[in-house]
Amino acid sequence: MEVCGGQTHAILRWGLDQLLPPGLRLIHGPGCPVCVTPAERIDAALELAVRPEVILCSYGDMLRVPGGVAGHDLLGARAAGGDVRLLTSPLQAIALAQACPERQVVFLAVGFETTAPATALLLRQARALGLTNLTVLLAHVRVAPAMAALLQEPGNQVQGFLAAGHVGAVMGTAELGQLVRRHRVPVVVTGFEPVDVMAALLRLVQLLEAGTPALANAYGRVVRQQGNGAAQALLKEVFAVVDQPWRGLGPIAGGGYELVAAYRDFDALLRFCLPPAAAAPPPEPLASPCISGLILQGRALPPDCPAFGSACTPERPLGAPMVSSEGACAAYHRYRRPAP
Repeated sequence: MEVCGGQTHAILRWGLDQLLPPGLRLIHGPGCPVCVTPAERIDAALELAVRPEVILCSYGDMLRVPGGVAGHDLLGARAAGGDVRLLTSPLQAIALAQACPERQVVFLAVGFETTAPATALLLRQARALGLTNLTVLLAHVRVAPAMAALLQEPGNQVQGFLAAGHVGAVMGTAELGQLVRRHRVPVVVTGFEPVDVMAALLRLVQLLEAGTPALANAYGRVVRQQGNGAAQALLKEVFAVVDQPWRGLGPIAGGGYELVAAYRDFDALLRFCLPPAAAAPPPEPLASPCISGLILQGRALPPDCPAFGSACTPERPLGAPMVSSEGACAAYHRYRRPAP
């Protein structure tokens, strides 16, 4: 299983899964942080987006992610008059808050450990500047706990992991080493180019055939054992690790972040008296044919969904994996869409 949307897209784009011998199968994991953002967090963003005093901002992928009610997303909120803006960097929220002192700027912060340091830097600078009209709606998630949760699921078929190189570049390999020792499965850290993925697959197969549950780094030009110390220090300063629900997977122990006490004033949930995400996301509506939960768990492929490519497309998505540029359904639709 790869747990990285960039790797999933590389695999589909270059047809790497079609080059593999019989007996070797790739399973796409929940490698898209946009896709696993709980519906309750999207619902909170939707509630804030329609308030006249609020400017809701986030990354472009978040506009089409559905909330808990079918058909409700931030694009619709903007069409209905909500002030929803797209950012390419969290730090742009500071300039926005300074330019609009009479408004409350809320940044919907999503991503793995790769983007969380940028959000932490945003909050450190906002505090240094004394900004009182900027908050974050936090939805950052942590990858290694999700990998551990998948291994503990009944019927789990994962025999080895391709780990995300960009997460390893920030966090190093210590957590992955703990995962290997605890669950006795091999893990190989790799990048996103076809040769990176295939070299890592070869190493993973060698470890499996040798019966050696070990951690290997096939992305040494980027990933170091200790990771990025400055980024880790930022995370520790601003965030605390907490249990968090993932869309499609349910609650995951240590699966996300919350703000530490010193930064609690920047928590949009507290500022606007909104409820936190529930312990488990609501089930998909019974009327929907979408099987995004199974796809995020690695139990089904996008073409297995009866709505794939017909009722569900990037223009009319039923589930989050079809929305994001890193989603598995979006990858299959782009590179392997069904014949008309």
